Amino acid sequence: MGIKMSYLLDKKIQRKKIFKIILGVAVLIILIYFRSGIWNGLASASQKFFSPILIVGNSVGEKFRSFGSYFVSKNSLYLENQNLQSKINEAEAKMLNYDSFLAENNSLQEILGRKDVKADMVLAAILGKPNQSLYNMLIIDAGLKEGVKVGDVVFALGNMPIGTIAETYSSSSKVILFSNPGEKTQVVVGDKNIFMEIVGRGGGNFEMVVPRDLTLVKGDQVVLPGLTPYVVGIVETIISDPRDPFIKALLASPVNVQELKFVEVGK
Repeated sequence: MGIKMSYLLDKKIQRKKIFKIILGVAVLIILIYFRSGIWNGLASASQKFFSPILIVGNSVGEKFRSFGSYFVSKNSLYLENQNLQSKINEAEAKMLNYDSFLAENNSLQEILGRKDVKADMVLAAILGKPNQSLYNMLIIDAGLKEGVKVGDVVFALGNMPIGTIAETYSSSSKVILFSNPGEKTQVVVGDKNIFMEIVGRGGGNFEMVVPRDLTLVKGDQVVLPGLTPYVVGIVETIISDPRDPFIKALLASPVNVQELKFVEVGK
């Protein structure tokens, strides 16, 4: 009885195997026969499933590409702007240099236009001013080679005497200003033809002590003795004490030495 039951069980298992094989073959035949429709359906389903993902991916990718392009474009504009700014700075520097040369040329023309054409003058550039020099003097770039000698008068703006040559070297000279503190200069008081002495107070200023009976007013000029009335100073203030037989006049040079670039030396 046990052997029979075992036999029946084996037969049942074999039938199941045969059925599975037949079923598998049938499915395979159906797939082969209807393969285009099935694959198209699967393709259509997969397309519907993955389409939103692909769209989002493409959109994100496009945005990243646009983002990258924005930075590349911005960097390019920055470099172009830097290049243009450099060219602008170069042009401005050239213009400033041109303006400086133009102003210097106009200054020289003005100086040469004011001086007496018959006078023998040497044009010199100022190398050092009283506030820059240890000697409280002007230093100029003309000397023995140019025929400059001690005692020559130094002019500013073509016809304004400001000092004399104190020392000369091969290619430079020292100029002592009339306004140097304690420097004494003989002058003639305006149209009164009275010889007086002015004393430098520094910074383009002078003082002069004159008798009370010599009437002075603000604006009166003092000039160097000679045929040409070169103005050295202009009266600015009168200091008077009724008990003093003398009055003191404070004068100022018509020239601001600190603004000068060039002078002329009268040989």
